[in-house]
Amino acid sequence: MATFIKSAPGYRMSRTEKKLLHYTGKAIADYNMIQTGDRVMICLSGGKDSYTLLFLLNKLRLRSGKKFTLAAYTLDQQQPGWDDSAMRAYLDQYDIDYTIESRDTYSIVKEKVPEGKTTCSMCSRLRRGNIYRYAAEHGFNKIALGHHRDDLIESLLMSILYSGEVRSMPPKLLTDNKRHIVIRPMAYCQERDIIRYAQEREFPIIPCRLCGSQENLTRARVKQMISELAEHNAHVPANMLNAIGNLRISQLMDKRYWDFKGLEEGLLPLDSYSDLDENSDDSGPVLPWDETTITTENSHCGPKPAAIKVALPTTSN
Repeated sequence: MATFIKSAPGYRMSRTEKKLLHYTGKAIADYNMIQTGDRVMICLSGGKDSYTLLFLLNKLRLRSGKKFTLAAYTLDQQQPGWDDSAMRAYLDQYDIDYTIESRDTYSIVKEKVPEGKTTCSMCSRLRRGNIYRYAAEHGFNKIALGHHRDDLIESLLMSILYSGEVRSMPPKLLTDNKRHIVIRPMAYCQERDIIRYAQEREFPIIPCRLCGSQENLTRARVKQMISELAEHNAHVPANMLNAIGNLRISQLMDKRYWDFKGLEEGLLPLDSYSDLDENSDDSGPVLPWDETTITTENSHCGPKPAAIKVALPTTSN
């Protein structure tokens, strides 16, 4: 396996990179995403998000004393116009361990999805299947994806508006076959910072022509909706992210998690009323993450520490 080098000669860390490292490190620590001895496979699509994740995780890996291993995996789905030569040349500058595997999922998508329909769902399923297969064949126990804060809040709103569910992208997920854990270390990072960082590093972006050719995608509409709301209240995106981890079950309607039918059993006799009840809180149970607040664009996910550190607990047997 190739050895990562810290950075190109003369490279100086920018303010944007420091910010992204801080929030990536915080997410890793908050959700215990990476542990000593982990083999982490980064899914490198050739887009700004996955490039950013690769370089951020490598820096954090070096800071940890190389307590985990890292490699990049790219799936060439044989889309027309695919050219990974610039990616290869760029990664070779940093002596990064990477694999680019060619699998013709593009033809399957075009064959199965009617013209004009969204291809993202089937494309994602086929890509995910190949990712899990490759990770299993090469002994990777953690799979790192480049989703960021904006992806999480957009997914939340999409599921509410179009699926009738309250769900999003979890920062850490055990796969259905229980062989891998999927992590999203950039869950606290803003897309605008990632865009700026990608420009600073001059990543050789490979466009997704399959998705880019479709207009009026649901995610694009939701993104625009959130942007318009943020123009009137800049706290909206951060508050949406906080909402994902700040559930008040008793204030919702899911009978699976709250015994609405049995509430009468908890009623006290009216003659037991006391002055103490005037100060009672009927906002529901306090959950473990209620103390975590994200209220402003500047605070994002908590106060900025004096130094950026990543705690990597040793995996227990």
